[in-house]
Amino acid sequence: MGAENNSENNNNMKAWMAKGEEIIRISALIACIVATLVMGMNKESKSIVVAVVANTSISQTLTAKFQDTPAFIYFVIANGIASLYNLSVLSVRFFSKRRGFDITVHLLDLVILVIVDGAVASASSMAELGKNGNMAARWSPICNNFSGFCTHGGFAIAASFVGALLLLILTMLSTINAHIAHPSKPQVILP
Repeated sequence: MGAENNSENNNNMKAWMAKGEEIIRISALIACIVATLVMGMNKESKSIVVAVVANTSISQTLTAKFQDTPAFIYFVIANGIASLYNLSVLSVRFFSKRRGFDITVHLLDLVILVIVDGAVASASSMAELGKNGNMAARWSPICNNFSGFCTHGGFAIAASFVGALLLLILTMLSTINAHIAHPSKPQVILP
């Protein structure tokens, strides 16, 4: 009776872990898609007067767009890759009930986590530079002129941080699932 209850509890825990992993993966997918789309469509133009000649003002249109910064390009690509990866894993798990590729998914989760973390870090450093500038290098901040661009970029970075956190939780869950599925036997190490 006791072994039967233990097996039933273990199966219930596996079902809850699988459902939780699915919900977290869907949430990470949404966060990465939002980050990709918001940063990918981030563009703002502004006309400024550069000179006045004989009562005629000469203006120039300046545009801030994510393509101007390699860190933002990497950010869009990395979050797009993470979105496609999560969508692929959800699709394969939905159409195939086999769980034989759990170790592969775990390792790829780690790779995607590192890629997204690197993208968030590089985009955050560029966003900080855009907001505050660098007076030692005489780089002026741009967020006072392109506030919409900076606000959208901040939202994209925040969504990507949420996606990275969810990917970290997924990695921890897949590690726990691997230990539940394949419990190791205690080993005695003698001196």
